[in-house]
Amino acid sequence: MALRSASPIHFAKVGAHQNQLALNLPDNKLDAQCADGVARPDAIFEIKDGELYLYGEGDKVQQFLVDRSGMGQGVVQYFNKDTTTPGGRLELKGWAVDGNDNLTFNNHTLLACPSTADSSWNVWVDVGIEKPAQQEGCLGFVARTVTNASPVRCTYSTRS
Repeated sequence: MALRSASPIHFAKVGAHQNQLALNLPDNKLDAQCADGVARPDAIFEIKDGELYLYGEGDKVQQFLVDRSGMGQGVVQYFNKDTTTPGGRLELKGWAVDGNDNLTFNNHTLLACPSTADSSWNVWVDVGIEKPAQQEGCLGFVARTVTNASPVRCTYSTRS
């Protein structure tokens, strides 16, 4: 969940849709296919060896990448690992949960920028760029992890 006091993203759930992470996803974007058949506003994650994954079903592995270069400006996206292998400037390793249960990427916190299409906020790694991709009104936030005692496996939507 997002922690940013006195802001529209405080206590917001992190969801996954169309290869991106977002806060406050609207109902019409809750399109994950979950084992229990329930549309959920929050995505379920797991970290393995410093790499971040969506908690998925079967052999459909969805993994996160980060582009901290000048071109990517901290963009965070997920991809279907069976069909894509990112390379070059794209980073897979560096995700960790610190002693306060906060998610970071190579000791960087996260940033949320308001979507121009709806009420959601797109999630980035905060690499010190005030307006990644020229987005206005971005807010840094603490990504607090919340343990889920009964996680449900889901497959999240991707762009074609």
